[in-house]
Amino acid sequence: MASVLCNYVPELLCKFPQIDQTLMREARKLIDDNFKAFVRAYGYILDAAVQPLQWFLNWLQELFVATPWFIVILVMTLIVYVASRNGKIAVGTAVSMLAIGFVGLWEDTMVTLAMVTVCTLISIVVGIPIGILMARSERVQSIINPILDVMQTMPSFVYLIPVVMIFGIGKVPGLIAVVMYAVPPMIRLTNLGIRLVDREVLEAADAFGSSPSQKLFNVQIPLALPTVMAGINQTIMMSLAMVVVASMIGVGGLGKNVLQAISNQFLTIGFLNGFALVVIAIIFDRTSQAYGKRLQRHTEVVHG
Repeated sequence: MASVLCNYVPELLCKFPQIDQTLMREARKLIDDNFKAFVRAYGYILDAAVQPLQWFLNWLQELFVATPWFIVILVMTLIVYVASRNGKIAVGTAVSMLAIGFVGLWEDTMVTLAMVTVCTLISIVVGIPIGILMARSERVQSIINPILDVMQTMPSFVYLIPVVMIFGIGKVPGLIAVVMYAVPPMIRLTNLGIRLVDREVLEAADAFGSSPSQKLFNVQIPLALPTVMAGINQTIMMSLAMVVVASMIGVGGLGKNVLQAISNQFLTIGFLNGFALVVIAIIFDRTSQAYGKRLQRHTEVVHG
């Protein structure tokens, strides 16, 4: 029916108009060649700039792997208890980490923990200042919001292409790809938390003669902390999700095992490593949520 209809209407209405293929090929070649030329010219500067990340990641990974397992579990349990003030979450953390060790995934879990820790710290250091800038300026928000939209809708595999072209294969390129994928919620929720601070509280701060920086650090950020904690929680979850994808470019740990299980169709290995990732995610999620609720109760008490 459609082909018959096309016999009686102009070709333009049946065949979707496209840009000339030669022009498209030339445009792609121009962009790729220029990007490669940029990498060849400035690649050594970029490598030197990310070298501290390599040192920090290697040091943390070595620390986690070389420390005796019972000390790691004890420290993790204490940190979780201090943050959450919840004995059930602390005991659950200890039992979960023991279960991971019993199935032979201790070292890989420590490598993944080191990667997620570094990615989360970088996301916080990068994301909070950008979120504050967005909260203080409508123009900055209008510029950054579309960039965040692109970053959050871009398929995660696409992040690997420019990173590999610039830095090659290895842990640091994987780390950069994970941070690029995980940082948007940190920025968005910092911005949202500051914007949601009660206007009457800000007017009271103005009435007492607070400077903009005093208002930011003494009023807005403390009141926005529960929302900022939700951003940290989301960043950790997205880092854990991206670790498996980043294993394609040389990131070790549980993600590498999952990738090997997919390649070799090892169902049990794949599920065990997947469950280990889920356990880490649950520990981080419950702890950060409990800490966020504590902060919220504290701010409600302080501000009535």
